[in-house]
Amino acid sequence: MPRRTTSSNTLPPGARAVATGHSPPPAKANTGTGDTDTRYIERGKPGYVPTMLALFLGAFSTFVLLYCVQPIMPILSEAFDIDAATSSLSLSVATGMLALGLLVTGPISDALGRKSVMTVALLAAAVFSLLAAVMSSWTGILIMRALVGLSLSGLCAVAMTYLNEEIHPRFIGFSMGLYISGSSIGGMSGRLISGVMVDFVPWRWTLATIGVVSLLAAFLFMRWLPPSRHFTPRPLNWRNVFAGFTLHFRDRGLPFLFLEAFLLMGGFVTLYNYIAYRLLAEPYNVSQAVVGVLSIAYLSGTYSSAWAGSLADRLGRERIFWLFVVMMLVGLAITLFSPIGLIMIGILIFTFGFFAAHSLASGWVGQRATQARGQASSLYLFSYYLGSSVAGTLGGAFWYWAGWNGVAGFIAGLLLLALAIGGLHLRRLG
Repeated sequence: MPRRTTSSNTLPPGARAVATGHSPPPAKANTGTGDTDTRYIERGKPGYVPTMLALFLGAFSTFVLLYCVQPIMPILSEAFDIDAATSSLSLSVATGMLALGLLVTGPISDALGRKSVMTVALLAAAVFSLLAAVMSSWTGILIMRALVGLSLSGLCAVAMTYLNEEIHPRFIGFSMGLYISGSSIGGMSGRLISGVMVDFVPWRWTLATIGVVSLLAAFLFMRWLPPSRHFTPRPLNWRNVFAGFTLHFRDRGLPFLFLEAFLLMGGFVTLYNYIAYRLLAEPYNVSQAVVGVLSIAYLSGTYSSAWAGSLADRLGRERIFWLFVVMMLVGLAITLFSPIGLIMIGILIFTFGFFAAHSLASGWVGQRATQARGQASSLYLFSYYLGSSVAGTLGGAFWYWAGWNGVAGFIAGLLLLALAIGGLHLRRLG
């Protein structure tokens, strides 16, 4: 059989240059005129580590700032003489405004760029968090928390898009997992810092400390994150915005992924919102510091998000996604037992499954959205944080109705619907 040859004209520019014995020309950076650097950021090559450190810090700060109030909700209830559902608004207004902001900041980033929008978002969120610590009224705290959430929408809407644009496609799953692991460590740190500190210093000092830490993270983010190489501006007008939303909702997979985000995050936040009330009451009577230490379960999510991303790169998201929803249900069932050791094991398993499922779903959105990716990420995260806001507050009604059994039943309903969507529909997607 004659040996098969390949014409150099069919090769990409860099490979063609090598084949003909010439050095490839240097890649061009994005100048805003249509010329783009064709190089992607690749794992194991220069630029990858600082990029992932910056995005890790961005995710870390987002979840620290959002969830630092969660373990101190019982203290806020006492300080302002409010019930559990009202106290949960300190989190719900932040996630609710974040969700609404995502509908705007995604298209803004499509027009103005990725890094600038994310940097301003992190700096503003840290400042508003510092202001929340000095507010004397409950209304003032809620306003500052709402502004924290609105600011953070500028990072959440853009970070996943930046990853999908700048990281080599071979490493998207792993890199998205690392980014999600930053959110898990941030969520853990926010709860752990506030949950432990509040046993030793006033809650206002606790929030101020978290604001300072997040401000430092914002400056490091600005220093380490490389400018975009593959960003192409889209004019910011309502016709383009509407066309992008219409495009995504016509896709046969994206609307279901948006719904999964609502259901999974709704169940996750509800569990962590009300487990503190259960453990602080009879027969456990644990300290506030112990409630904060429960957030160590987030470490399981730090591992599972990166691991699940790598597994999906090999096996396909559609084959494994539903398994992690089942894992969440198993963990939830274990929390129904009385021994505190079993409760903690259940939380650990539940958290492991959640971050794995979230990592797969978020990467899946970037894979399916080939146009207006900023809007696609925005819609996914809008659903994600809307689930946090709506379900996280509704869980309070189930707490008053039937205690932890009522809360667990509510979460189980959300997860069973998520499992049905994952097992019956998403498994058929490519």
